[in-house]
Amino acid sequence: MSKKVAVIMGSNSDFPVVKSTLKELKKYNVEFECRVMSAHRTPTEAADFAANARDNGFGVIICAAGMAAHLAGVVAGHTTLPVIGIPMKSKALEGMDALLATVMMPPGVPVATVGIDGAKNAAVLAVQILAVSDEKLAEKLAEEKQKMADGVREKDADLQAEIAQL
Repeated sequence: MSKKVAVIMGSNSDFPVVKSTLKELKKYNVEFECRVMSAHRTPTEAADFAANARDNGFGVIICAAGMAAHLAGVVAGHTTLPVIGIPMKSKALEGMDALLATVMMPPGVPVATVGIDGAKNAAVLAVQILAVSDEKLAEKLAEEKQKMADGVREKDADLQAEIAQL
């Protein structure tokens, strides 16, 4: 059985974006737990969750946070599991502040970071990490990649047909 994925949001206002993470994990039948924890307002809970995540059956932790976006870094500092950061778009700086805070980690405390509001990619990356030791997940990923490639080929064929009629 594959490990679970933890999805932690700095605020419940991140949920509309994070929903696509959960939908993507469900598509692959990956078990997950989704929580709200703050690096600044509930730092002890976030640290405890991270420190115990491996023992609690998790294999990857996804953290979504905006503005100062310290959540992924705090979590990464308290676990040896892979941590994926989703920088969330904000009004003030359009998510650039969160992006920079998430990617600028000190040596030895990596956070894999997807694009601003890149919730679906965070889920796919988590699945890819779990698929290293789960052949069924690896097969599902290969099928999805094939579907994407087929879709692009179909769009190209449609385009070529439209161009031919010019």
